[in-house]
Amino acid sequence: MFSRELTGWHVAAIFGGAFAVIIGVNLTLAFKAVSTFPGLETRNSYVASQTFDRDRATQEALGWNVSADLVDGMLFLRIDDEVGAVVPRVTAATLGRATHVADDLSPVFRHDGTRFVAEVGTLARGNWNLRVEAEAADGTAFRQRVIVRVAP
Repeated sequence: MFSRELTGWHVAAIFGGAFAVIIGVNLTLAFKAVSTFPGLETRNSYVASQTFDRDRATQEALGWNVSADLVDGMLFLRIDDEVGAVVPRVTAATLGRATHVADDLSPVFRHDGTRFVAEVGTLARGNWNLRVEAEAADGTAFRQRVIVRVAP
């Protein structure tokens, strides 16, 4: 087929080119991972760990079930307990991707009598995280991350 001879230089060039492609792809992926993900969940994980179990126990004692849905650009947040709908004071909310903060939104919720509602507009498809902070009537702090799936 080919009349050219495969020499040691050709093999070295093929070998070097393959490794150059692999290293280039790895560097590109590493750069993208570091530049798009903030990586910060808490400022000081040791301090946060000291109260983690106590905070979780007080939140679980509330017995709240939290769910969120997105319909036509409106984000619906439902907080229920065994009896029915709960109306805590929502102190903070962030809707964003798990991988980067560029698309983060801060929805402003209002209660419509049965659930909390916020206008967020059209979101790109995929998984979004809604990080909700609320306060119960007795002052108990509540924090939870709710996954919101946006279908294509």
